[in-house]
Amino acid sequence: MATIIVAEDASVHEDAQALRNACQGWGTDEKAIIKILGHRNATQRKQIRQAYEELYEEDLVKRLENELSGDFEKAVYRWILDPADRDAVLANVAVRKAESNYHVIIEISCILSPEELLVVRRAYQSRYKRSLEEDVAAHTTGDLRQLLVALVSAYRYDGHEVNERLAKSEADILHDAIKDKAFNHEEVTRILSTRSKTQLRAIFNRYKDEHDTSITKNLSGDPHSDLQKALRTAIRCINDPKKYFEKLVRNAIKGVGTDEEALTRVIVTRAERDLNGIKELYYQRNSVSLDHAVAKETSGDYKAFLLTLLGKED
Repeated sequence: MATIIVAEDASVHEDAQALRNACQGWGTDEKAIIKILGHRNATQRKQIRQAYEELYEEDLVKRLENELSGDFEKAVYRWILDPADRDAVLANVAVRKAESNYHVIIEISCILSPEELLVVRRAYQSRYKRSLEEDVAAHTTGDLRQLLVALVSAYRYDGHEVNERLAKSEADILHDAIKDKAFNHEEVTRILSTRSKTQLRAIFNRYKDEHDTSITKNLSGDPHSDLQKALRTAIRCINDPKKYFEKLVRNAIKGVGTDEEALTRVIVTRAERDLNGIKELYYQRNSVSLDHAVAKETSGDYKAFLLTLLGKED
């Protein structure tokens, strides 16, 4: 389901030398950078970074930061990092914003596997000398803080067993809490932060069967409630990540101005995972290819790089 077209026979040292050449002289050869990095998987990119440092005693990531600029630089920077390190950076950027971008924290907490989330939390500690939970708590307050810290601290069971009796009883608990507008009820947080994703999907399905409406629809009452929006985002991320990302990228592209931050995040983080499925869903929903939509809304080297990650060859 990945979209990137990987060069399997690439030489790590030749790639490192070509990137060095692209960054030397009067101007940067952005096309060469895209041609190499846009066709290398996470393992290859890590090997290139290591080879570059061995050959030139210089950090490739820092060199590219200095050579590139704007949205293109951000996209390349996030792409070249190890996936866990990238997610740590995305989380840190999100929590440090004036209004914390809690959607990113929820994506990382609710879409990654328990092991992947644990690796991200370790990467965060290594990079920032603080825990992710600590920073999330420091930049949020009240009920939202309680939910986000619980989600980011979770280590869920990752199996596929379903307890149907439990699904029914906890669907009822969620329904009663939502009906009473008790969105901050400790049972809501407990269920969403401790149950396995398979069990939670069974709970959400039972909720819909029992109450003739989806749980997310029942949570969409107050557009000004950060807690309601956070709960809805968590449920959507757990229930159907591809559907969540399709809507995210659709909203990033439509309307006046493009949300480059969200667009870059989806393409860079999903290109080696399920971006092909997101593209298919996007086409079904919008009757236009995601490649075409991205090409229309972006320009220059940034556009060329995103299209390369989307698997569109020249």
